[in-house]
Amino acid sequence: MSLLNRLVFALFFVSIFFACKKNPLKVNVSDIKTDIKIVRFDDKLFSIEPREALKDISELSNAHPDFFNLFTHRIIRIGGIGDDEFADLFMQFVNDTMILNVKNLVENEFSDFQNTEKQINKAFKYFQYHFPEKELPTVYVYISGFNQSVVTAENIIGISLDKYLGKDCSYYQQLSTTPQYKIQNMHKAKLVSDVAYAWGITEFEETNQATNLMGNIIHHGKLMYFVDAMLPTTPDSLKIGYSTSQVEFCKNNEAKMWGYLVEKKMLFSTNRMDIIRYINDGPTTSGFPAESPARAGVWIGRQIVRQYMQKHPEITLAELMQNSDYQQILNDSEYFPE
Repeated sequence: MSLLNRLVFALFFVSIFFACKKNPLKVNVSDIKTDIKIVRFDDKLFSIEPREALKDISELSNAHPDFFNLFTHRIIRIGGIGDDEFADLFMQFVNDTMILNVKNLVENEFSDFQNTEKQINKAFKYFQYHFPEKELPTVYVYISGFNQSVVTAENIIGISLDKYLGKDCSYYQQLSTTPQYKIQNMHKAKLVSDVAYAWGITEFEETNQATNLMGNIIHHGKLMYFVDAMLPTTPDSLKIGYSTSQVEFCKNNEAKMWGYLVEKKMLFSTNRMDIIRYINDGPTTSGFPAESPARAGVWIGRQIVRQYMQKHPEITLAELMQNSDYQQILNDSEYFPE
C-alpha cells in the first residue's frame, strides 16, 4: 500500500471515530427564531413607589396575575392581594434592609444578565426543536429572600436570583437551613441547568410510574438526559452539580456501584429509604464510599439512558420521555459497566 493510500485509510478511520463520538443532541437550532419571554420581576418589584403602593401593586398583579399569585402565596408567603394587611406586608418585603442588600448583590453578580438570558433562550430553542408542539413558558426572575431556587407552574418558570450569588456569599453561611453541599451549587453558572431540570420535572412528572429503585434511577436518568438535550454543550459536572473529582469518582467506580446494587438486590427494592438514599441530594450517597457524591443513582440512570439512546438512534427524545417501561429501557440498553 502506498503512503498516500495509507494516509487516506487512516483519515477514513479517524473520521469514523469522530463521527461516532459526535454528540447526537448537538443539533442545529439556528432556524428556530422564537425567543422565550423573560420578565425582570425584580425590577418591577423595586420600582413600586411607596406613595402609590396600592395602585402600583394592583397594576403589577393585573399585568402578571398568575405569577404574582405564585410569588406572594408560594414564594414570599404573604398571602393574596385581597387580604387586609397585604399591601403593608408587600412593602415590608420590598423595603427590608436585608432584601435591599441582597438586591445590590444580585445587581453586581448579574450585571451581565443578558448573557444569562442568551443561555436560557438557547436552552429553550433546543426544547422547541425536540418538542415543537409544546408551548414555551414565560420565565420570571426575582429576589425571594433565599426561598426556593426555581419554581414552576403551568407555562411559568420562576428563578430566584438570590440563590445564585456564589458559594462565598456571606448570607449563605448564615442560613442554618442550607447545608454546605447545597451552597456549593448556588452560583450563577448552575442556574440554567437547574431551570432545565425543573422544567423536565414539570413537563414529564406525570410519566413517572416508578415503584422501585430501578424505576426511579431510570426515570431520573431520563430527566438528566432531557437536561443533556437542552444543554448539549454544557459540561456533565455542571448539569448534575458535581465537582470534577466527583465526576471522576463516578467514572472510575461505575462498575463497582452498579455491581453493588445488583449484588445486594437493591434494584427491585420498593423501600422508600432505599430509593431516597440513591436519588436524593445530600453530602454523599449512603452505602457507597464517603468520597462518592450524592445522587449516584441519578448518575447511573443517565448512563443507562445514554446507552439506550445510543443503541436506538431511531427513538426521539419525545418518545423516550413518554416511555415508562423501565425494565425495557434497561434491557435494551444492554447496560453492563466493566
